[in-house]
Amino acid sequence: MNLTRAQKQKLFKEGYLKIASVISAKQINLALRTINHSLGKGIDPRQIDKYRAGSYCPELTQHPAITDLLYGSDVWGMVTSLTAEDKMTLWGGAQIALRFPVMQRPSELHPHLDGMHRPGNRIPEGTVQSFTMLVGVLLSDVPNEFWGNFTVWPGSHRLFEQYFRKHGTGVLLEGLPPVPLPDPHQLLGKSGDVILCHYQTAHTVVSNVSPYIRYAVFFRLMHQNHKENTNRVLTDIWLEWDGMREAISKE
Repeated sequence: MNLTRAQKQKLFKEGYLKIASVISAKQINLALRTINHSLGKGIDPRQIDKYRAGSYCPELTQHPAITDLLYGSDVWGMVTSLTAEDKMTLWGGAQIALRFPVMQRPSELHPHLDGMHRPGNRIPEGTVQSFTMLVGVLLSDVPNEFWGNFTVWPGSHRLFEQYFRKHGTGVLLEGLPPVPLPDPHQLLGKSGDVILCHYQTAHTVVSNVSPYIRYAVFFRLMHQNHKENTNRVLTDIWLEWDGMREAISKE
């Protein structure tokens, strides 16, 4: 499934794109059944922080019911229309991202970029493990704010690009660069919606004050030349996005 020029231009400007009703009900139900079957075996409370930073149900990160959300749907066609055929690979397996209800929402939101060391994740301190594209699949409805919404800072990808061109990329080893960011945007959506997000778009997940578990699966995709491109991708953010060339040229 190819994306339209208008969709690509929105991605170019804002750093993310949400597409409604991509995943079939059959695939959604199979993924939920598989996840809930795993949860029914019990969760080790000592591992909750690890699962939250990484993936719940870690034994399922390569399970066909989960990876088919990417490869067995229209999502993969969208990915290749933005990048190039046969140049993208899944990095590190799927992330089964559950957000359980809490009793109080936080007072402020904290943006981040993936691949940076934080307490609880498996990124070695002193390294930045970037990738190309983040793909999110909603498996439950998120009709209101603070329902565990995936949250973005629109346009932050371009602000960071400008900062890195001027100051270099080494600052990432110390944390997120001191760049003034626009207001965050909590994404609403329905089960089956898909989010495509540039790696360099600041994002977070908000607390879930709803009565329900928020179910989502995220995939981190990497261009086959990503390691060779190194930090060039931070100062030339569409380097690995061949399918974006036309949209960029029209700006």
